[in-house]
Amino acid sequence: MNAKMRRAAVAAAATAMAVSLAACGSAKESGDKAAAPKKSAGDNITVGLLLPENQTARYEKLDRPLIEKKVKELTNGKGVISYANAQQDAPTQKQQFDTMIAKKVNVIIVDAVDSKAIQASVQKAKDSGIPVVAYDRLAEGPIDGYTSFDNEAVGKAQGESLLKALGTKAASDQIVMMNGASTDPNAALFKKGAHSVLDGKVKIGAEYDTADWLASNANTNMQGAIAKLGKGKVNGVYSANDGLAGGIITALKAAGISPLPPVTGQDAELAGVQRIVTGQQYMSVYKSYPQEAAIAGEMAVALAQGKPLDSIATSKSDSGSAKQIPSVIVPVVALTKANIKDTVIKDKIYTIPEICTAQFKAACGAAGLK
Repeated sequence: MNAKMRRAAVAAAATAMAVSLAACGSAKESGDKAAAPKKSAGDNITVGLLLPENQTARYEKLDRPLIEKKVKELTNGKGVISYANAQQDAPTQKQQFDTMIAKKVNVIIVDAVDSKAIQASVQKAKDSGIPVVAYDRLAEGPIDGYTSFDNEAVGKAQGESLLKALGTKAASDQIVMMNGASTDPNAALFKKGAHSVLDGKVKIGAEYDTADWLASNANTNMQGAIAKLGKGKVNGVYSANDGLAGGIITALKAAGISPLPPVTGQDAELAGVQRIVTGQQYMSVYKSYPQEAAIAGEMAVALAQGKPLDSIATSKSDSGSAKQIPSVIVPVVALTKANIKDTVIKDKIYTIPEICTAQFKAACGAAGLK
């Protein structure tokens, strides 16, 4: 080989080596970025907690303190909750979500006011390296974990209870359906479950989706239903939750309807339980908020500490924008006068003195709550 050819060969080899090294370096940098383990925050974590509203008593009385308790328990008392309530306003919740991202919390738990409207914020959190747990309602976007109740089962329990209350007259009776807010994905599932039981078994004379889950809107809707159907033609009311049931029962009383037809509910709110004791409301659905809140706290702490949810999540859920989200679905129980002791009292949601105030003492005695 002459000198000219040797020089060309050396140059080619050097070029190949340089390209190879560059490729290795590039792959290393890309691989390091993709595979780098998330740094654990240890016990010193901040959990952003975003709840949707305070009209329903459960959020401030149960969900918030129960989640805080679980986070403290799992972090040796070092974990901190940064809390905000959207008061049923989706733009407010978006601002609160963005504030959590700006504060660089370690993880966010969100119970979405509007599951679709929050999607961009969930994506923004993901892009910022902040995992998100969807609580009670499955928000759209790249959710890391989800816990809620079997929401179709809620609607089925309500529908089955209403049919039981109507008895053999159900086929000739007429009911009103008062569903929840159309912006809440759970409301659609409650409705679906209820229809799967009620359709073909009873006549649905009027049906409403109740804006913002407000009792005042349910009251207005119920007044309209009574005017449309006639006050002697409302034999039962499917109410999606206890708050709506309160507005419905007020409208029924104002119209002079007596005795009151059976009215369903959900959430086992104190006022709802007291109405069940006195016979004004037929049933509610008890959901173990202590169990749901504990699971949310476990998921949040694990994600903040860079741990997988394999040991926590027992199933997978799909939203409109994400598939196979690690999930825990908690069972529900139909609550009637007969099982108050075995549900809300046994689980220490309420005490007998809390339920049986002076106004309800006689009814409590008749119900065996002493």
